[in-house]
Amino acid sequence: MFQDMEHMAGDFEHLVLLSILRLGPDAYGATIRRDIETRTGRSLAISAVYTAIARLEEKGLVRTFVGDPIAERGGRRRKHVALRAAGERAAREAYHALRGMVDGLEERFEHS
Repeated sequence: MFQDMEHMAGDFEHLVLLSILRLGPDAYGATIRRDIETRTGRSLAISAVYTAIARLEEKGLVRTFVGDPIAERGGRRRKHVALRAAGERAAREAYHALRGMVDGLEERFEHS
């Protein structure tokens, strides 16, 4: 899997990385949370998402930046999240690892 141990991400961090990749410029805490909840059926605390984002940023896999003020938010700004090159590689590797693990199991799960 990911060769550089310093950048290694955990299972939940992989979900966050994949969500950021999917959401692109619309990636921020609430949209990431909603995306993961919708796709996994897991209920998440927003603090878990922000904790994962902070860990991913420390590992150099993502960067955060504050966007422009938004009228719907009373003029407050959103903290957006974007993948760095290493984060995109980690997301791709997580995707391929998961695909490799489930390959051949579709029929088994469809009939159970």
